[in-house]
Amino acid sequence: MTTKIDKAGPVGTPPPAPENIKAIPVRHYGRWVAAVITIALLALLISAFARGDVNWGAIPDYFFDGEVLKGVRNTVWITILSMVLGVALGIVLAVMRLSKNPVTASIAWGYIWFFRGTPVYVQLLVWFNLGLVFDYINIMPIYKDEWSDFMTPFLAALLGLGLNEAAYMAEICRAGIQSVDEGQSEAAQALGMSHAKTLRRVVLPQAMRVIVPPTGNEFINMLKTTSLVIAVQYWDLLQATSEVGQNSGATAEMLFLAAAWYLILTSVLSMGQYYLERYYAHGSSRSLPATPLQRVRANLLSFSNRSGGVGA
Repeated sequence: MTTKIDKAGPVGTPPPAPENIKAIPVRHYGRWVAAVITIALLALLISAFARGDVNWGAIPDYFFDGEVLKGVRNTVWITILSMVLGVALGIVLAVMRLSKNPVTASIAWGYIWFFRGTPVYVQLLVWFNLGLVFDYINIMPIYKDEWSDFMTPFLAALLGLGLNEAAYMAEICRAGIQSVDEGQSEAAQALGMSHAKTLRRVVLPQAMRVIVPPTGNEFINMLKTTSLVIAVQYWDLLQATSEVGQNSGATAEMLFLAAAWYLILTSVLSMGQYYLERYYAHGSSRSLPATPLQRVRANLLSFSNRSGGVGA
């Protein structure tokens, strides 16, 4: 004979409440060791520079110097113009590269092959020293002048940076165009759109989501690459700080100042790139990524909630 045992207790008695789970967090000793080592190395680096013969007071004294600010303006200006030239020519080269015409496709491929295969520093020097090859520039009905007067440091810097950037932008634009499904183009052509209108109204707007992130990286990289225009005697940020450093005797300090300005400018461009990517994320993501301010608020709110839970 078997007897049933009622584990729930007498009738009408509520079941016992489950015990609270005591969660024991996993201890990550490796993280603490890595953090201690990193902080120790950072402290050694700061200590080394603190003991070094560096006149740190010279950096704020010359931070807003007139010559330095002129170099900053010229750096930003040549960066913008070079990127405009590079993007415009890059789009044309990308379309030529994807063309079914073998002549235009081969010309685009040759351009990209040459400018990506030679250092930008060499290209700058070539443009600046073409006066040794040509005495005059003669565009018969439009312009004629001596090459030394025509090829100014600004123009040499613009051509050297912009034409080189066009080769990289061509590959970025080509990848963006090819990322759009071919059905989009076929549907546009079925509606009677021309090839140019399809590219402008259908393909390129969708390709921007793929084109914008690497273009932002190229913009930041271009800002730093402008430091090479010192080879063609263009007055940029590095040229300005080098001149100020030689005149004031604070050569190393002015290089630190230049690095600080580059960090400020690249940080501003990085923020612009983030919001531009966020804008073009419409339609591709169900929810837009949080802005930096929203992330800070979320982290603060999460921290306050944890503190309140611990206190309770």
